[in-house]
Amino acid sequence: MSNSSSISHFLLLALADTRQLQLLHFCLFLGISLAALLGNGLIISAVACGHHLHTPMFFFLLNLALTDLGSILTTVPKAMHNSLWDTRHISYTGCAAQLFFFSFLITEELALLTIMSYDRYVSICKPLHYGTLLGSRACAHMAAAAWASAFLNALMHTANTFSLPLWPWQCPGPVLL
Repeated sequence: MSNSSSISHFLLLALADTRQLQLLHFCLFLGISLAALLGNGLIISAVACGHHLHTPMFFFLLNLALTDLGSILTTVPKAMHNSLWDTRHISYTGCAAQLFFFSFLITEELALLTIMSYDRYVSICKPLHYGTLLGSRACAHMAAAAWASAFLNALMHTANTFSLPLWPWQCPGPVLL
């Protein structure tokens, strides 16, 4: 007879124990997330509507704003829910999904920032070659490569994290407590 159990949820550490501080955290999370949503929404709408902003720099800025929106919407709503309703748990699949999406979006953000630095380098150091090095096709390929590599990185990290044993008695070999 083996000792096995299944995990249905994880317990989260609360940010505060008193109800007033939990409501304050909810209001702060709400204010910060609304400001970020408004700012990124303005960037997205300005770049999408302004035809003179259809340049490589603004294309990558649009992708960065979308990525930032996604990373905010991945973590903040659960924190707000936990602060408002005084709960301290997240489901196993919810935790896996949150880890995947957050890892994906943060990796994507770093890749986009790297591409944006290359864009600025080319525009400053090689201005005569800017149109040939960073055409619309090259920008689309760089953005697609960033999204694909971020997806694979997040998939590998999430799969490796949730394939590890979660309890000491599930580990092979001697366990020291």
